[in-house]
Amino acid sequence: MKIDRDSPVPYYEQLAAILRDLIQTGKLAGRLPSWQDLASEYDIADSTVRHAISILRDEGLVVTRGGKGTFVAR
Repeated sequence: MKIDRDSPVPYYEQLAAILRDLIQTGKLAGRLPSWQDLASEYDIADSTVRHAISILRDEGLVVTRGGKGTFVAR
């Protein structure tokens, strides 16, 4: 899945949807890639990744553990 650069949907919402789908289908489990790795993979800013992760955290799909990373919630 890729970020649609022509879509009116903000990049952070697109990334949140991509990650949500990966989590819900079981393709993403355990520790998420670092924010920097996700930013590089999707060619977006770190702040955009942080915003997407915060959406997923608010939805209860991921948890962030200081100094350890972000993990798919059980």
